[in-house]
Amino acid sequence: MRVLRIDEHSPYQQLVGVGGIGTGIFFSLKGDHTLGREESRPGQLLDVRDYCKLHIVIHYVARFLGASQSGFPFHVMPIGNIGDDAPGHFVLKEMSDAGIDTGRVRTIPGKPTLFSVCFQYPNGEGGNITTSNSAAAALAGKDLNGVADLLASWGRRTIALAAPEVPLEARRRFLERATTAGAFRAASFVSAEILAMRDSGMFELLDLVSLNEGEAAELVGCQFAPEEPRPFIDACLKFLGTAYPNLQMVVTAGESGAYAFAGGVCNYCPAPKVKVASTAGAGDSLLGAVLAALAAGIPLLRKGARREKITDGPLETALEFGVLMASYKCLSPHTIHPDACLDTLLGFARHLKLTFSPQIEQFFTEVAPAQG
Repeated sequence: MRVLRIDEHSPYQQLVGVGGIGTGIFFSLKGDHTLGREESRPGQLLDVRDYCKLHIVIHYVARFLGASQSGFPFHVMPIGNIGDDAPGHFVLKEMSDAGIDTGRVRTIPGKPTLFSVCFQYPNGEGGNITTSNSAAAALAGKDLNGVADLLASWGRRTIALAAPEVPLEARRRFLERATTAGAFRAASFVSAEILAMRDSGMFELLDLVSLNEGEAAELVGCQFAPEEPRPFIDACLKFLGTAYPNLQMVVTAGESGAYAFAGGVCNYCPAPKVKVASTAGAGDSLLGAVLAALAAGIPLLRKGARREKITDGPLETALEFGVLMASYKCLSPHTIHPDACLDTLLGFARHLKLTFSPQIEQFFTEVAPAQG
């Protein structure tokens, strides 16, 4: 199989991440009216596998870089908690099968694995109920003992990822340790956290943040309008230039594609039109693909004219690689596309008549399947 090449010249050798680890189920409800307080509603249990954000992101990093339990050629290690229950055992096996080192995933007796029951109305709207007393919510400072040594093992060749669904204080401590180690620090947040994170100085601990259009609008104070994105782009550039000139930001915009901002420059990559099975997990898959590309040495941005269509020339950046992956994920109802790897992604690109620049193709390499 093919992966993105990692060798002694690659910018990064490992990814260490904190975040929620868990799973969930999906129901398709009958009737469009809002579920009532005392109502019992029939719903169809869907054949959909749901995963938490940290798991989704690191799965794609592991798959695209050929990660293995031994750490060669790339090491992926999550730090988090699960319960001693069937969902916990399930996600632990899923991660191990993808080549992820689960040695720092701790089992918490008496606490359930993070679990979500998602429901969707016929018009596409919906919500979810998520365990608030989960093992993930119990992640604390003591669970980060030894993380400094782990981060320092590769130092500046480490990507440190902070994902939602664990306490903010644990994420802050992790990023502080990553800063001391000189690691590349990446994070994503949910809308309810954005302003608190900005005001607490969390963004000062980051090199890259990945947000969706709603989360970014909370941050920069300007709504995204796909028919006229310029005010939003200008607000993002102004916010970063004024407050965080060294911060890179990726903003997903659904079927419109995605934007990347760095050093006063904005790139846009439109998304190809595909038959969507589900968009759940698409933004996390984009971040996973972007981080994998950056680890191999593919640049986030490109120079030149703005793309109007994804077919306007060969793909040449980590942003474009991420948009392609997010579009491919949408073909699957699951939040992690079970067939996703570099070979299937390249096949998807050929189907769309997309090509890659020689600068990206040089990173495609053939390897034997990982043996653990």
